[in-house]
Amino acid sequence: MLPPAKAASLLSLLLLTVPHSTLAAVLGLDAGQQNIKATLVKPGIPLEIVLTKDSKRKEAAAVAFKPTLSSDRKSILTGAGQYPERAYGPDALALQGRMPGEVFAGLKPLLGAELQEVGKDWVMDSYKAKYPAVQVEQVNELGTTVFRSTAFEDAEVPWSVEELMAMEFASIKRNAETMAGKGSGVEDVVLTIPPFYTAMEKRSLLRAADLAGLNVMGLVSDGLAVGLDYAKTRTFPDVSKDGKPEHHLVLDMGAGATTATLLRFQGKTVKDIGRFNKTVQEVTVLSTGWDRTLGGDALNEIIVKDYVHKFLTKPVMKSRGIQADEIEKNGRIMSRLWKEAEKSRLTLSANTETISTFEELLPEIDFKTKLSRTEFEKLTEDFAARVAVPINVALAMSKMDYKDLDSVILHGGLIRTPFIQRRLEALVKDPQKLKSNVNADESAVFGAALKAAALSPSFKVKEIRDSDVAGYASGMYFPDGDREKRQGLFTPQSPVGHGAVTKAVSFKNKEDFEFHLYQQIGSADQGIATISTTNLTESVKALKDKFGCEAADVSTKFEARLSPLDGLPEIVSAAVSCNTSAVIPKTGSIGDSVKDFLGFGKKKDQEPLADGEAAEPGPTEDVEASSMTSSSTSGSATPSASKVPEKPKKRVETINIAFTVTSRGLPQPSAEEMLRMKTRLAAFDASDRARLAREEALNVLEAYTYYVRDFFDNTDYSGVSTAAQRDAVSALLATTRSWMEDGAEVAKSTEKTLKEKLSGLKKLVEPIQARRKEGEVRPEKLKAFKETLEKTDSLMTMVKEQVKDVAKAKSEWAELQSASSASAAEAAASASATPVVNADAEPADDDTEASTSSSSSTSSATAEMPKPTTYSFTPEDLTLISGVYEDVNTWFTEQSAAQKKLSAHEDPVLLTSELEAKEAKLQDVMQQLVAKKLRFANEYAGGQERSASSSKKSKTSSKSKTSKSSKTKKSKGKGSETATGKEGSVTPKASKAAEKDKAKKGPTFITMGADGQMPTEEEILKAVRENGAEDGEGEGESEGKGHDEL
Repeated sequence: MLPPAKAASLLSLLLLTVPHSTLAAVLGLDAGQQNIKATLVKPGIPLEIVLTKDSKRKEAAAVAFKPTLSSDRKSILTGAGQYPERAYGPDALALQGRMPGEVFAGLKPLLGAELQEVGKDWVMDSYKAKYPAVQVEQVNELGTTVFRSTAFEDAEVPWSVEELMAMEFASIKRNAETMAGKGSGVEDVVLTIPPFYTAMEKRSLLRAADLAGLNVMGLVSDGLAVGLDYAKTRTFPDVSKDGKPEHHLVLDMGAGATTATLLRFQGKTVKDIGRFNKTVQEVTVLSTGWDRTLGGDALNEIIVKDYVHKFLTKPVMKSRGIQADEIEKNGRIMSRLWKEAEKSRLTLSANTETISTFEELLPEIDFKTKLSRTEFEKLTEDFAARVAVPINVALAMSKMDYKDLDSVILHGGLIRTPFIQRRLEALVKDPQKLKSNVNADESAVFGAALKAAALSPSFKVKEIRDSDVAGYASGMYFPDGDREKRQGLFTPQSPVGHGAVTKAVSFKNKEDFEFHLYQQIGSADQGIATISTTNLTESVKALKDKFGCEAADVSTKFEARLSPLDGLPEIVSAAVSCNTSAVIPKTGSIGDSVKDFLGFGKKKDQEPLADGEAAEPGPTEDVEASSMTSSSTSGSATPSASKVPEKPKKRVETINIAFTVTSRGLPQPSAEEMLRMKTRLAAFDASDRARLAREEALNVLEAYTYYVRDFFDNTDYSGVSTAAQRDAVSALLATTRSWMEDGAEVAKSTEKTLKEKLSGLKKLVEPIQARRKEGEVRPEKLKAFKETLEKTDSLMTMVKEQVKDVAKAKSEWAELQSASSASAAEAAASASATPVVNADAEPADDDTEASTSSSSSTSSATAEMPKPTTYSFTPEDLTLISGVYEDVNTWFTEQSAAQKKLSAHEDPVLLTSELEAKEAKLQDVMQQLVAKKLRFANEYAGGQERSASSSKKSKTSSKSKTSKSSKTKKSKGKGSETATGKEGSVTPKASKAAEKDKAKKGPTFITMGADGQMPTEEEILKAVRENGAEDGEGEGESEGKGHDEL
């Protein structure tokens, strides 16, 4: 075990080497078609839903551009580098009634969507049917779907769906950073995806996250995310101990699609550190099934069509000859119908009927209709039959049945629909298996956050080994002579993540070539990437020339796997190799040469012996005397050159193959295009910040004008201002208010302009406010200042007296010492006569001699002046306090005289802030002098206590001396003991009483200025003695206890 000091040093080193990025928070993000939810994981914030600015737990998946209108609000202002206002979530949806073409919602189905024939592209057709006013189109050359906005000039590059999604992600990111706290960055994220996402859709989503400044740690399917959330608080049977795994099916029915994910939950005992084992939980996706168009929006569309049909049957509609196209292509009407359809569907989940009312759906035409649950279920009969399809597909792929399921975990808002619940009960045949034991709205996002925390090195979470599936079969196309061959690599059920398999693929190619990876979507193969080798030809040549490999022995291999990030096939390594027995001369390393020189041989020669195996003696070689060798037996130093050559063995020579990867499928943006998009998004963000700052400045200016308007109603300001000053304020206020009422001028104004107008008003108003405030506060501040000035004068007088007394005392001591020196000289002269010796006198002991010697030497020297028991102020102290006092007093005299000459409406020269500063200066110098006195008193008291303790010890050690010196020592000891007892030595009972009294009273403080007078020297010393006595009691008790123990 490391010593504590070394362990602490090692810990400090480890902490210093932790990267800063590992301390950041992580995010789980569930980007649905209708709503976006996020969960934050941060030290101190475990798995917390990120709230929107309206404190909602989910944000509507929508972003809107609010065009900048002209002053007459009849035209839109556009220009290069000009960006409109953006709105998110419910604020964006609220604009659909006024500007439906500028609201971009429900973008998720358009990610990675490919251009299809007109009338066959159900994704684009469905989107346009729901949002007819939005200008959307697919551009295959760009490989994405783009949107145009009237808020920008025609020359502006259209906004891609990835850019719009990035705006929504960035908004969520800002909310998360606000929740995480100041200085906390949120970049790492795990995103949920449907299990049916293709390579193109995954790449599009990853690109949107990248544009938003997010680092995607991984993608997790919705079903697996729900499974992780389900498993985080549960423990499952250990299959290593003959436990039976649990099988649950997650049915996720959201706004856009329905998915079924079959999961296996089990515990497993695995090897841990050293000789220990541990039990981990495993969540494995076995198979999936889905229906891309069975979701809440599909049911809403049925209600919308019913509303349109009923609306067209009104007599007024027939009389006007209005056709369905006129309604279905009107963005404002359709936005109202879709909102009401969503509301009606949710109402019918709890009620048997709902009534919808539309005021002026068309000019002067109102519409009111009723929809019952029976009618609704009749309209959706076909959808009820489709619920079983994804479940049956998932079970069939794993060769399981409903009876094999432990439960069906329900997730998604559509689950609450009554006819769907009845259909599920009929399918499962056991209603008890339908479980609502997870949060139907938030379970997926909690699972994503849990996976993010597990992937981050900043967190230690419950160990759950998860495994997803590919979802689609994948493989490769490679050249074989004049034709191209197709080779499957992975099936739809191939694992991704824990337990994933790496495939080693051998090729016959000996020269540079390329092959393609594909993903099978339905019956068609969709290209993913092209792999091109760059050094295969050179590597094969090197094997032949350098290692003597034959062409037939050369093998080319690539290793492929399903990426743990996105589940797509990828090439992780490639190498060309051959088996050869050719002898290759090697120079060896410096270490091998040294080992040979010392007789140790190479590493291979130093392998440990097996039990019972004896070392054979090495070869012996005669060496000349000039060489550093000697004849020896086993264990002696023998040059490696004397070894018997080994027989060549077969070995494998390998050279890594370099290759490039080029994306296939939809065109991917270049690095320059990505930089352009990021730059434009950053400029949009800067525009938003500038707009917010400008709006804040406008609000502040407007609020200040109202304050100034009420300012004149306060008569307190009349006495501190002149009529001319008030007229100037009134005129500027009127001008500012008139300017603010001109919408065109305000719209063109910048933050700088608004702040300048605010500053102009403040320059006139604030001096008046300051004069009033000074007039109110000055009397009180003057009183306090004068009291402090008087106290300083009193202390300065005391310092002068002490300095004078000390000088006088020193003079008198000098005269006394001069007289003492003369007397000592006369005594020394008389002592020099022949002494009379008493023969009967006893010889003096050592102590007496030492004492005599010391006394004579002391008397022969000039005695020093006794050390003072209290601190005496010095001339330097007097200079300090008198200098500060004179400076402050002179300033106060001059400023007071100048202030008396001013009127109330003139700016004061004797400011309260300066009074406070000067008063603080006086207080500071007084505290310095008092602190010196207190410090000296504490040091003196401590010296007395140490002297008393030393006397006590000397008393104990003097017992071995003679009776005469013993008596002398005892008398001294008693004197010291008495003094100590007086100062701090008390009985235990008295000590406890003193402690209680001290706890009640607290420490003794010296109060300056309580009665307008400085404390006297006696008061200062009294306080010091009291505090010193209390401290001495504690020390005495502790010391006594220690002696008792000894």
